[in-house]
Amino acid sequence: MDAKTVRLVTVGHRNRTWTVAGLAIPAVFLGWFFIYPVTTIIVKGLSGGDGSPLETIVSVLGRGSVRRIVWFTLWQATVSTLLTLIVALPATWVMAHRTFRGKETLRALLLVPFVLPTVVVGAAFTFALGPEGPLGVDLRRTVWAILIAHVFYNVPIVIRTVGSFWERIPEELTHAARTLGESPLRTFLRVTLPLLRPALAAASAIVFLLTFTSFGVILILGDLGHSTLEVEIWRQATGLLRFEVAAVLALAQLTVVGVALAFYTRYERTKSVRFTGSRISSAHPFARGRDRRIGVGILVVTVGGLIGPILVLFRTAFRVDGAWTTDAFTSLSTRASTAGLFVPPSEALANTARFSTAAVVIAVGIGAMIAVVLTRARPRVATLFDTVVMLPLGTSAVTIGFGMLVALDRPIDLRTSWILLPIAHALVAIPFVVRSMTPALRSISTDIRAAAATLGASPREIWRRIEFPIVKGAVIIGAAFATAISVGEFGATSFLVRPDRPTLPIAIFRLLGQPGSINQAQAAALATILVGIVAVVAFILQRSGDRGEQL
Repeated sequence: MDAKTVRLVTVGHRNRTWTVAGLAIPAVFLGWFFIYPVTTIIVKGLSGGDGSPLETIVSVLGRGSVRRIVWFTLWQATVSTLLTLIVALPATWVMAHRTFRGKETLRALLLVPFVLPTVVVGAAFTFALGPEGPLGVDLRRTVWAILIAHVFYNVPIVIRTVGSFWERIPEELTHAARTLGESPLRTFLRVTLPLLRPALAAASAIVFLLTFTSFGVILILGDLGHSTLEVEIWRQATGLLRFEVAAVLALAQLTVVGVALAFYTRYERTKSVRFTGSRISSAHPFARGRDRRIGVGILVVTVGGLIGPILVLFRTAFRVDGAWTTDAFTSLSTRASTAGLFVPPSEALANTARFSTAAVVIAVGIGAMIAVVLTRARPRVATLFDTVVMLPLGTSAVTIGFGMLVALDRPIDLRTSWILLPIAHALVAIPFVVRSMTPALRSISTDIRAAAATLGASPREIWRRIEFPIVKGAVIIGAAFATAISVGEFGATSFLVRPDRPTLPIAIFRLLGQPGSINQAQAAALATILVGIVAVVAFILQRSGDRGEQL
């Protein structure tokens, strides 16, 4: 055996060792901090009732109040999804088929509502739909407020997901239909819509899951008559201490989410469409006259609807007792609020910075390991592992936080440790890191790795000198997503945060619940700071996405 073969065999063994390590560490992490807590909370809850687990499930789901909550959760998610598609498709068409000055800036702007924390969305619509809002009608505590807020932060998902697919549909297909005498409407219904179905299914699945598990928006804008499974799990566990009811509701939520994901996966596999032609966008400038008026009108209405609530939020932050002032901001570091924060509101900003930094480090580290495994492991192992990694996205953040609070008391009691909060945030962020890095890693030819190995490079050197420079942009995207998720996470945080260490979303929620214009203004001020953070994140995502086509 010559020296070259020996080096390749040695590197092959090292690669397998790295793959095994990359598989073991994330598996232990997900098993300990996700699968074990969620399983524990369900098992303990079901076994804590008066009868058998089956009797507990039947008893809880047989209650009229629970059935009403399940029904409201399902129908509001369905209606929210349909309304989002209806509102987003006109702007999606414009963004996919027209070019104009400032289009890329507008893309970044349209991404802001999606990465906004739900508590900020709830706060913005509390002010926008209140009696002093621009509509002059108090829609708070109504289902309309919930539906409008859900449409607000889900429209960018449709524009992004469907638009990137729509702009690659060969223009000659629609031209052929029009040449044969089809009207624009019939061309859309008979040619374009069938081709768009996979993208529409993907966007609809994401929107449905986000609205089905919505927490912050429902908690702030709804009331006991508009409670979803997510909110009811939180209320039963923290307010009423009925753990068996919370466990049954969590199980019901997981079941619906699992069925929805399975349906979407099967649909995507059987209905996917591939284009063999060019992937270059067919977008062109507006034509003069009617085309320009319609397109510009659609964009104006869409942008106005997306930035309007944020502008109302800014107005509330700078207007106290009828006067324009910056008191809401200057008092954040000096005024200990009566809203139960125990510390000045500015401390929430410092806490959020610390927690999010730790969460990003954990998410990027674990996510990078998983991405490497998915690109190097055997197909069956990679598929199974990928499914497990995606589970936190379909699981209630409230359930994750509740499970951690109940289960993680052994072998080390982490329930009072500060690190548990970043871990909970990282669990939700890891799938985004994996989805960002995996395509970049798969784009690296195995011949490059083999050539480097032949020259004596170790797996560590191959990663440092070859792979990491290629995937660096994807790492930035994953880190940006992790930052946006961590700074705005509210569901799991509501269980795990210590009273003297509130995060920005917790501080905003508590301030909103207090009377007085200064408390409301401080809540708006903190929300404004969060808007600034996620605006930077959206800019990073847009720039990185343009370069690497990762989004």
